[in-house]
Parts: sequence; C-alpha cells; structure tokens
Amino acid sequence: MPAPVPFERSTRWSECVSPDGPARSDAPPVIGVLRGEGIGPEVMDCALEVLRAVEDGAQLKFDLRFGGLIGRDAESKDGRALTDDVVAFCRGIFEADGAVLNGPGGGRYVYDLRKRFDLFLKISPLVTAQGVPGACRLKPESVRGTDILLLRENVSGVYQGTSLKGLRPDGVRYVEHSFRDDEFTVRRFLIAAAHVAQRRRGELTVVVKDSGVPGISALWRECAGDVAAASGVRCTMVDVDLMAYRLIQHAPEFDVIAAPNLCGDVLADLGAVLLGSRGVSYSGNFGANGPAVYQTNHGAAYDLAGKDRANPVGQIHSLAMMLRESLGMGEQAAWIDEAVRSVWAAGWRTDDVAQAGCRSVGTREMGRRIAGEVARVAGAAVEA
Repeated sequence: MPAPVPFERSTRWSECVSPDGPARSDAPPVIGVLRGEGIGPEVMDCALEVLRAVEDGAQLKFDLRFGGLIGRDAESKDGRALTDDVVAFCRGIFEADGAVLNGPGGGRYVYDLRKRFDLFLKISPLVTAQGVPGACRLKPESVRGTDILLLRENVSGVYQGTSLKGLRPDGVRYVEHSFRDDEFTVRRFLIAAAHVAQRRRGELTVVVKDSGVPGISALWRECAGDVAAASGVRCTMVDVDLMAYRLIQHAPEFDVIAAPNLCGDVLADLGAVLLGSRGVSYSGNFGANGPAVYQTNHGAAYDLAGKDRANPVGQIHSLAMMLRESLGMGEQAAWIDEAVRSVWAAGWRTDDVAQAGCRSVGTREMGRRIAGEVARVAGAAVEA
C-alpha cells in the first residue's frame, strides 16, 4: 500500500486564510450538499455513502442539508446557473459554521459562486500518493514523490471580466472583454500563498506571463516580491507556458505554486495528468472569514451521466478535504485517504485508471468498496 500523505494528516491549509479554525460546538457538524448535474448525483451518492461510514465509525451524526439545482440544470429552469435560492442556501450553511460539498456544475456556476462569497483562494493538491500514478501516461519515475499545492486566485482576472458584443460597420462581429487585477486582490492572495509556503518547504512559485500581459505581470511581480520579503519565503517567478512544461517534465521539484485565475485553472487540469486521471482531482475554495466550498476538479461529464462509469474518488477526496479543513476532523479524513489507497492497492479501479491485472468496477461499486474500507479502518482505529 502507498505511504500515507503526511501533510494532509497534520496541517490545515485553510488556517492560512481563516486562522481561527473550525468553530467548536456540541451541535452536529453542518454540511451543505449540492448534488450537481451530469455525473454529479452519481459521484455525490458515493461520497455520502462514505460519509455514512464515517458517521458510524466516529459515532456521530452530521447535519446534512440539501440545496437545489445548479449549473445548466438551474439555467434551464431559472435562467441562471447560480440561483438566489442556492445563494441563500450557501449563506445559511456558512452562518451555521458549516461547509458546502459541491457536485459538478456547468455554465457560470462556479465562477459566480466564488465571486458572490469572495472565495478568493482555491487549493488543488497534486499529490501522487493520492492518485494512481501507474495509470499516468508519463514515466513513473518522473512523477514519483510529487507533492504540490496548486493555489489559484478565484475572484479577479479574465474569468471575472465583462464582455461586450458589437458589430463593425462592415458587418464583422466582435467581442470586447475587459477585466482587472488590483493590488489588494493580488496581494491578499499572495499573502495567503506565502503562509502556505511557510508551513512547507518555504518555496513559492508564482505564475505570470511577462511578455503577453506585461502590466498585470508587473503588478504580480511587485506584490510577490514584497510578500516574499515580508514572509521570508523563497519566491520564483515563472511564465505560464514554461510552467506548463516544467509541471509535467519536473513535477517533483515544485512545492507551492500560486497562479492567476485562468492560468491556475489550466495548470490544475494539466496537473491531474500526474495523478492518472481528472477523475481523482479535487479542491477547496476558501474565503477570509470561514466560508468554504469543496468540489471535484472535473466537470459534469454529461456524456457519462447515468452510465455508472464515472470515477467517484475526486468527490470522495473533496469530502475528506472538507472534514479536515472546515470541520477539524483530521483523523476521520485520514480514514478516507487510507480507504481509497487500500481499495486501489487491492486492484479495484474505475475504467479511467484501470491497469493490467486490475478489476474494473462501476461508480456505485467503487463507492461501496471505499465506504466498506472506511468502516474497516475506523474499526481498527477504535480498537487501537
């Protein structure tokens, strides 16, 4: 069985954004569930089955609350990917000191949700011990030991800009898209990134594109230099195109990578190659005063919906991250991490990470097996 993932068992990265940590209460921990669309309900059902195993092992009950439609499903009914009802639902979860477990949603949903609740920091772990590196198309020795936190600024940049459509006098259509980065937003994000780096190797890589967007890159460079000097971390600036190359060619060299919105989005998907599949990638989105939303890093995969073929592990990993980061349940999160590794080590795989000698199973069966392993691991922990 692969070795454990030490940093995830001992450190809460959300403390770098919300230093007060999870609220302590005798009331059941509150979890808001947005099931999502496409494969969302299928992978979320697996995560909730795992959560029930955690409840049994920890002898506690969660206060589960379910929200409404998101993404394209919401657009088809209400005209917006993020509805007022879902906004009110999330606000209620955050006010109850809970967190949101989010299934995949399309359209503008995730971008609008992050902006609405100022979830400015997204953390995507790229840790080969949490993936299936043997299923990766790269040479195993080139990715072995990769342990990266990819941080993405969520609330500015291209994705949070505005577009204006027009028609030239000669009949040619055009689109003008404008956006902005400001010093407060960039500096706030990089301060949080530096705090993360301080707790690891003290190394921070900041992504820019000097020649392509020189003014914006200069702002990021100036803020990064100030933050690095104040925090004592070693900061390196890398152009995004070179960063993409080095992420695949020299992944184990990197520790904490901080990137603007669009660049971070692309690099996170590219980084999923190191894990063996997008289906096992996941992330948490954090605001300054405690709100957090946990999600997969893949989309709704409408073409797989209802076929029992989706990999539920990304959604299950996002559940473990939520338990650790927002609910202060590091031991229970470690149960899930160990259960996933154990199921994979026993040779059970979904199609996207299947290898020679492994047995392919569907979404529901994978979820059932991981939940069963959580029960076993929890039982062993109690006996110890």
